[in-house]
Amino acid sequence: MIHFATRTPLSRRTFLRGAGVAVAVPWLEAMLPRAAFARGLVSAPAAPLRFAFCFVPNGKWMESWTPATDGASAPLPDALPPTLLPLAALRDRLLVVSGLAHRNAEALGDGPGDHARSAACFLTGAHPKKTEGAEIRNGVSLDQRIAAAIGAATRFPSLEVGCAPPLVSGGCDSGYSCAYSCNISWQSETTPQLKETNPRAFFERLFGAGDDLSPEQRARRLARRKSLLDYAAADARRLSVQLGAVDRRRLDEYLTGIRELEVRIEKAERAATTEPAAQLTRPAGVPGDHGEHIRLLADLLAVAFQADLTRVATHMFANDGDNRSFPEIGAPEGHHEASHHGNDRRKIDFVEKIDRFHVEQWAAFVARLAATPDGDGTLLDHSLVLYGAGISDGNRHNHDQLPLALAGGGNGTVRSGRHLRVADPTPACNLFLSLLDRAGVRAASFGDSTGRVDLG
Repeated sequence: MIHFATRTPLSRRTFLRGAGVAVAVPWLEAMLPRAAFARGLVSAPAAPLRFAFCFVPNGKWMESWTPATDGASAPLPDALPPTLLPLAALRDRLLVVSGLAHRNAEALGDGPGDHARSAACFLTGAHPKKTEGAEIRNGVSLDQRIAAAIGAATRFPSLEVGCAPPLVSGGCDSGYSCAYSCNISWQSETTPQLKETNPRAFFERLFGAGDDLSPEQRARRLARRKSLLDYAAADARRLSVQLGAVDRRRLDEYLTGIRELEVRIEKAERAATTEPAAQLTRPAGVPGDHGEHIRLLADLLAVAFQADLTRVATHMFANDGDNRSFPEIGAPEGHHEASHHGNDRRKIDFVEKIDRFHVEQWAAFVARLAATPDGDGTLLDHSLVLYGAGISDGNRHNHDQLPLALAGGGNGTVRSGRHLRVADPTPACNLFLSLLDRAGVRAASFGDSTGRVDLG
């Protein structure tokens, strides 16, 4: 039940509740102190800063990724390189950083295993211990360092999603544990933060009210195909009548967006029960369309940001070394296999198409953040979203000149619309230190950092 008095501001942690449901509401003007309205001061308070980290496997074809302009102040060219073209409408919100490296993803005497090291090092900057056993050891990842500092302010200190299983045992790459290839978020040196891959389970986690319902009750509710929002409808109506016109519209648009996500999840679940092949290749509720799977999880993260359920998130589009084929975009060969192109133009064409596909999915996430109002701006104004890989050229398995790009305004702390080329090789952890600064974490070092990258 909502307890909202018209003379007191609405709590930023207001939830619409029902049986087994707790739907957080987005920022509303009703959350401002009433005295602000009386004085005509209706601007929103300083918005929290959100951080998202999106990972793709197997590197890029760098000739189609790297902008032609260089320098600390070089604007992105009007004609973006082919792989970045899906971001053309968001050029002014984009910072491409070239010259960064992860030395600790190199072999350093450990032999093969670049895909495992790529993912393990991506956000930790650490060199993982080579083992397939229980004695895994990596480093604490950037997202978890940030979550430790700001996570207490939200229901979920961090959220982790991805489109492939979060394996933690067995061998996946030349003597390295699957825990390394399959996880980029690490709570401690020995504990990865396991990602959620099923959109239904993630939806229920975001909007369920904890353990109010038993598993049997939850299963019966899903079987009735009743919208989760139906259980919170009475609370939503009680809140709506107490809001001004702008807030009512904003709340309605927010709830409509959640319902649209729920419909997309239901569509995937129906396909899983009616397509025999799907039952053999993916869990129930996971979309058969890989792009829809990526976007659905990303859109749920956007809603989690909008409702301030979390301020830190990671999204693995695939585990490193992934060999998925993409016949729907004209790339029928497995991604990992194609990335070992040997300068074969046919394979390079496949890699370019897959690279473009991945950027299209990221661009859709960034565009959603840009279109979502948040306080006195948008979610993208109040976010920093890092995208990239821990390998540069998949054929060489090199970990320098990494393909990394940052989207978002960072609450006015990042000067975007640029291609920033730093001295090669500059530790990627220098960029991570700069992101920690923006999270309010003033650290002397991170990983193998030697300084900071100037983002302003």
